[in-house]
Amino acid sequence: MRELTDEAAVIAAGLGGTTALRDHGGGFSTATVQLHRISAEFSTGDPCAALAAARALPPQSLPSAERRARSYTDVAAALAQRGRRDECMRALPAAEHQAPQETHSRPAVRSFISALLMSGRTTPELRALAARADNLP
Repeated sequence: MRELTDEAAVIAAGLGGTTALRDHGGGFSTATVQLHRISAEFSTGDPCAALAAARALPPQSLPSAERRARSYTDVAAALAQRGRRDECMRALPAAEHQAPQETHSRPAVRSFISALLMSGRTTPELRALAARADNLP
């Protein structure tokens, strides 16, 4: 995974900027490759590497609100896995601010919010986010 992601990053850097791709809303760029790196590192069970990758990616460099929200939710999950619950709970509202419908409707995010409610101290903000996610049409 890391070799392929590194290769994609080199290709993206060589293209210089964002390359529009048919059927791919955000295009192909160093920022979108880095977003995939965050998700991949977390998915392989390395939240430290995911957080390191996230530090190299300013969310505002991502091409869409949905991708920025994805960045924040991936960071929140990595923070939670590292036991940094307070920081995690700050990242979730940032995701919701970027793309509320995306944050409320993605099954993985909804499951993550439910797990946070069950696993420890909650806040009024977390309970409100959970209520908004549960009240989908």
